[in-house]
Amino acid sequence: MKKLKIGICGWGNVATGLYKVIKDSKLEIQEKSNLDIEIVVIGARRDNPKCNPLDVLIERDIFDVLDHDIDVMVELIGGVEVARKLLLSAIDKGVNIVTANKAVLYHHGDEIFLKAKEKNIQVLYESSVCAGTPIIKMLTEELAANKITKISGMLNGTSNFILSEMEFGADFDETLVFAQKEGYAEPDPTFDIEGLDAGHKIGLLSSIAFGTNLPPEDFHIEGIKDLEKIDFEYAKMMGYTIKHLAVASMDDKQIQLRAHPALIPNESFLANMKNVRNGIEIQTDLIGSVHIAGSGAGQESTASGLVSDLVYLSRLNNNNKISQHEDLNNKIKIQNFGEMKFKYFYHIKLSEPDIDLEVVKNIFIKNQISISSSKIFENETGNSSMIVITDYFKNENKQVFESMLKNIDSVSNFKSIIIES
Repeated sequence: MKKLKIGICGWGNVATGLYKVIKDSKLEIQEKSNLDIEIVVIGARRDNPKCNPLDVLIERDIFDVLDHDIDVMVELIGGVEVARKLLLSAIDKGVNIVTANKAVLYHHGDEIFLKAKEKNIQVLYESSVCAGTPIIKMLTEELAANKITKISGMLNGTSNFILSEMEFGADFDETLVFAQKEGYAEPDPTFDIEGLDAGHKIGLLSSIAFGTNLPPEDFHIEGIKDLEKIDFEYAKMMGYTIKHLAVASMDDKQIQLRAHPALIPNESFLANMKNVRNGIEIQTDLIGSVHIAGSGAGQESTASGLVSDLVYLSRLNNNNKISQHEDLNNKIKIQNFGEMKFKYFYHIKLSEPDIDLEVVKNIFIKNQISISSSKIFENETGNSSMIVITDYFKNENKQVFESMLKNIDSVSNFKSIIIES
């Protein structure tokens, strides 16, 4: 039986989860993989009251982990700059790497992967995107013969949990507090609810699927905090639900990259992904659409992906190396958000019950925006809301159109959400 000696850097929820899974599932891992994973050392700046590893040496300086006889360093400290230094130090010392840190790879991935390639060191990061759901191995191996044209899905478990609850009438703020109590959201949830986490993840997946550099050029990222319960009610009446969608697609040697709330049809695969689950749809040329789903948060799910990388790494040898970023100089153009065309859902709040709706519709016509369908709904206060589904129009026309909409006296407020077909 092969032995793999590892050092774990970090001692938070993910690290303690990995420790527990390796200990509790030791026999199962050995039986399935013929591999004995030995945790030699843990780098922990402080103790974790939830887990006390009495059988493992603790180093208070995480960089000292690299001074021990280990085959793999598992980086779980999070953050960017210290993690970058740690990963580069591991490469310099000839230690292979497994990480769940999407932020450091997004910001410094090109540097890290290039140096790793020069030193013949492996950097595996399955758990950095969608926890244990094996999306990265799907792209690099199972779909290797396919030309991938589009990746879309919910890549942040926290956002998907909140929106799933709001779909059934929950309030955003109350749901966020509940998610924090249950451990689905961080004490500071900004990274999740502002869409940054999903943006980093789709940037990584785009790099793998289309060969872009990391990080990609600036692209459109929008969060979920401005969504209201009423948006879900009206979307449902029109045959849709609302998800936070991350999208990467390739067309004519340029990439469309974005992460934002979107209406998707109720009957679609992604619409049925509830709670903290991630759901991803991959469009390919050879086998059509591929769907993959799994838990997007939690100790066990992330640990599953980390162990998967450790097992995979143990099966490699000097003549069987992998590289997920062969062409680091392949700078492909990212399409400007204003050049993209979308259908939009408009929720227009009307301050007067008996206004001439033709005034509102004429604003669409003047801006050459075709209306696919529209409905008027009255609320409990006696005021009305106009729901409009548009046909496709260029995003660069949106700002001028919406400034005209604001100037209509009878329009008190409005909201627009992209419709993903």
